[in-house]
Amino acid sequence: MTTDLLTVTNLTKRYADYQLANVSFSLPAGYIMGFIGPNGAGKTTTIKPDSGNISVLGQTTPQAREAIRDQLGIVLGGAVYPDSWPAEAVNRYVGPFFPNWDTAYFQQLLRDFDIPTKPKYHDLSMGTKIKLQLAAALAHHPKLLILDEPTSGLDPIARDELIAILQDFIRDEQHSVLISTHSIMELAKVADYVTYLLAGKITFTGPLSDLLDRYLLIKGGPNDLTAAIKATLIGLQESPVGFSGVWPSDQAAMLPDNMIQEPVDLETLMIAFGKGGHPHA
Repeated sequence: MTTDLLTVTNLTKRYADYQLANVSFSLPAGYIMGFIGPNGAGKTTTIKPDSGNISVLGQTTPQAREAIRDQLGIVLGGAVYPDSWPAEAVNRYVGPFFPNWDTAYFQQLLRDFDIPTKPKYHDLSMGTKIKLQLAAALAHHPKLLILDEPTSGLDPIARDELIAILQDFIRDEQHSVLISTHSIMELAKVADYVTYLLAGKITFTGPLSDLLDRYLLIKGGPNDLTAAIKATLIGLQESPVGFSGVWPSDQAAMLPDNMIQEPVDLETLMIAFGKGGHPHA
């Protein structure tokens, strides 16, 4: 039986001109979930709700906060440690906050991730800073990793290294990862599940394969774009030689035979949704 490591139920946040409305999703053990959406969709707001419930490993009570904290590993984009700290200072000053902190494992991770121990934090590359955060997040043996824009500023090699680390983390099917990111191409390489947030509401949450199966990329000539097709098409792109857009696969039968139909990738789908189309998910 699959266990949900993270369950989010009816999170709500209200501002004068914006509302995060009843956001709910769950992440089973052994999977990576992408938490995605355009700027302003409400991804960061979900971290600071007014109401709702968040359960980590089935624990939600205030008395369980310390146990929950030790089961969470957090990686944030950008710089988070004092500029003067070398890597060992993270072990010295961050470690005591976690009962399960494993100094030997942290030092092993520094070696595995090729993180130099002598330079100050300020002098590390952005990719190395992210890997240092990841080493600290893993050093207390959490069950759940939460990453906020972890690939921002990373070069392609560093992004591939991060993906490999995350895949290894969930290999035993007892751990999970939640990633909030705009790097859709990298996410598509590693995510099993996605939760798509648009205008403060969940548009889709579930297996990535299910989301992609619901849509097609269609292409046609200028004369193929009828009013009926235009009314259903998501993310219409027109040019002098034709058009393209995303189409619900369950309505493929209404398309003319000469219309080109191709599988849609996650990046194309997110661009189409972000253009103000009407997602059917």
